[in-house]
Amino acid sequence: MGIRWKGKGAEAKALADPMSKIVSQLKCSLIEYDSRGLLSGFSVLIEANEEQTGLFNRTCFGRRNITTEKDKQWFQLSMEEAFYLSYMLKCIKVVGEDNCPTNDDELWKYAISKRNNFPNLFKAYSHLRMKNWVVRAGSQYGVDFVAYPHHPTLVHSEYAVLILSVEDDNSNGRLRVWLDFHCTLRLCGSVAKTLLVLHIDKNCSAATSPSCLESCLVEERTVTRWNPEQSRENQTTVQKEPSN
Repeated sequence: MGIRWKGKGAEAKALADPMSKIVSQLKCSLIEYDSRGLLSGFSVLIEANEEQTGLFNRTCFGRRNITTEKDKQWFQLSMEEAFYLSYMLKCIKVVGEDNCPTNDDELWKYAISKRNNFPNLFKAYSHLRMKNWVVRAGSQYGVDFVAYPHHPTLVHSEYAVLILSVEDDNSNGRLRVWLDFHCTLRLCGSVAKTLLVLHIDKNCSAATSPSCLESCLVEERTVTRWNPEQSRENQTTVQKEPSN
């Protein structure tokens, strides 16, 4: 469908301020202040100063929690976002209920205990984030994630992302029959998004630690409805001969 920018000048703003640059600034700031997040169910709460608040907003990591404090704000990170910042970018530490930092293996096992398909979700999330896509929850569209080329204030989301696993034999039951494809594609079409299916192949590696991510493969497939108008060799309209 192509990138749909929001308003005049949105594309220029995005090009002048690439997402990779903003994420790098956030990473440096979090490392400088030795930032720590607090486990809270299946999310992580992290305190942010004024500079970090702006960077969190610009990179679309987490959701801001409104507080009465002027100098400090709190952001609620999803488990995928928190683990990405902790494991992939190495810029935050996550603290458990005992107020002690958790290592990568402990946080990984905790996440799986809360949601057994976390390895697939995180692999898909990190796969897109490493390509500088802005990744947000997609539950309102019936998918796992939605992917934006840049900040949502500048551009509409381009992809509705579904995650399927080879080893789990598509245990979530989605897209098993053609009716599922048609329903999902119609929904994506109605909101002007392309369906992106990510097939996660763990290569038979047990997901007991985050090191299994190195052997995981991600296969990308975009699925669109067939448009007969785009498949004709001759686009001219056939004129009927007038009857005598």
